[in-house]
Amino acid sequence: MTYVNMLEAKSSLSRLVEDVELGREKEIIIARGGRPVARLVPLAPETPVERRIGVAKGAFEVPDDIDAHNDEVAALFNGGGA
Repeated sequence: MTYVNMLEAKSSLSRLVEDVELGREKEIIIARGGRPVARLVPLAPETPVERRIGVAKGAFEVPDDIDAHNDEVAALFNGGGA
């Protein structure tokens, strides 16, 4: 764990972020007046979400009159009444 003062953190932020991002440092503590006030740590990697077209195919049936109430629904969203 590395400690840096605020002035050093301001003047070398890009390098500090790179150190954390590349794993050279697990975390960096930023201090003000010798007192720790912030921690710079890497974000956990995001797990990609698999997106598939047609994933719900056959799971439900769309009625032929699905658009029958569009005006009524639009009026409700736009602050009007039914």
